Amino acid sequence: MVAFFRGKLAFAFKAVLLAGISALLVLLLISALGQKQYAIGIFLILVVIGLNFTYLTKVSIPLKFFYPGLIFLLGFVVAPIVFTLTMSTYNYKTGNYIGKTEAITQIQKLAIEPDASGSTFDIIVGKYNGTESAILASDTVKKQYFISTYDKRIDLNVTDIKVNEYQVATEASNFKALADAELAGADKLLSTSRFFYTSEFFIALEGFDVGALYRQKLNFLANQDAFQNIATGAIYKDNGKGNYANVDVPGEILEPGWRAPVWFENYSKLFLDPKVREPLIRVFIWTVVFAVSSVLTSFAFGLLLALALNKPIRGRRIYRSILILPYAMPSVMSILIWGGMFNTEFGAINQLLGTDIAWFQSVTFARVAVIVVNLWLGFPYFYLVTSGALQAIPSELNEAAAIDGASPRQIFSKITLPLLLRILSPLLIASFAFNFNNFNLIYLLTGGGPKSTLDGDIAGATDILISYTYQIAFGSFTQDLGLASAISVVIFLLVASISLYGIRKSKVLESFV
Repeated sequence: MVAFFRGKLAFAFKAVLLAGISALLVLLLISALGQKQYAIGIFLILVVIGLNFTYLTKVSIPLKFFYPGLIFLLGFVVAPIVFTLTMSTYNYKTGNYIGKTEAITQIQKLAIEPDASGSTFDIIVGKYNGTESAILASDTVKKQYFISTYDKRIDLNVTDIKVNEYQVATEASNFKALADAELAGADKLLSTSRFFYTSEFFIALEGFDVGALYRQKLNFLANQDAFQNIATGAIYKDNGKGNYANVDVPGEILEPGWRAPVWFENYSKLFLDPKVREPLIRVFIWTVVFAVSSVLTSFAFGLLLALALNKPIRGRRIYRSILILPYAMPSVMSILIWGGMFNTEFGAINQLLGTDIAWFQSVTFARVAVIVVNLWLGFPYFYLVTSGALQAIPSELNEAAAIDGASPRQIFSKITLPLLLRILSPLLIASFAFNFNNFNLIYLLTGGGPKSTLDGDIAGATDILISYTYQIAFGSFTQDLGLASAISVVIFLLVASISLYGIRKSKVLESFV
């Protein structure tokens, strides 16, 4: 058996396994480089090198055990944090998704206008002189016919062409129409092609049988890195924020823009821009209230049940089994069921109470509903952990206190509760951090509402920081991923700071020193 794990057979098996994993990673590497995802490509190269170095050498035996976890830590924890931190320093939102080179190309494509009379032509797509892409165009009103390539126009006489019953040219010398199969293959190319008409105007295809006359409104001045409006002469230059802006009217910008570094501008908006600062403060206050209330109510109710069932009563096992059912049921299902129960017209809660409360239309009632549902989801967890913690507290302490004349209330407040808090402090802190980012509950139960969408409000009354960040990133017409990333970084720092402070004050780590 030892020979199998340490002999030549084991080494051969390890080499084959490493070769297979390396081959798979190399395939992913090729795909990443093909899509120009160079950061992922570099990461995969380092992973392959580290993988083979770690398991084919004996430099570090512990590294053989830590390496897989280290890779997942870097790939799925550190890398997202670095990416989020990086994106928080960019103008990265709707209209500013692509790179600068792509933005210039898109502006040129979009900055066109039809001629004043809206001229159109009947066309046939084909080849001129057997090689050049061209169109055979017919102006049946003016009885004008010509062949147009990308860089020239050849006018035709009536004697040089054949026309059909609608006076549309179908054949011309040195021109051969494309077959249907060839048209289908060239669809993408032809849809973006510009065929020459004059030095100012060009013909763009609108299908395979109609062409319209357009001209370029904006001219790109590559040597100045600027656009010029051909009609007005206005100059648009890079404003340093991912857009070409009018030099004379800075608020007038060309779209689309591109991702551009704005450094700490997204962070400054959190404090200086009233449209961002005011809702952010409201959401932050409610987030703290929600997280603290959820932890306190769930812990208190779970502890109460644990104390009650810690005594020998008939049917205790049955009661314990029933109490953990909310914890065993998927939270998504529970939240959706509670959402139906809070329905104003058909909900079971209003029918039981004989009321018609609009739970999710009132700020107060919506917040109460959120805390009640979170209590239902959270108390079984605290019931389980407090039950275990109560079993860990020596009964001799309570007996000694009772002998000394302490009342049950004094025993609980002076002995049981302090010991419980010392044991459960890490779990309480973890629960606070979880509820601080409890996106599922808010999104599924209230959607962050109620809120006045007609007034342009993004933050609702029950939105917490994480759901407010989601609304900024994906829930509105202007998806500001840069600002959302900045808020995500702030959330991370807040939760980390509060958690570290709580752990330090609880002194729970002192026992591990």
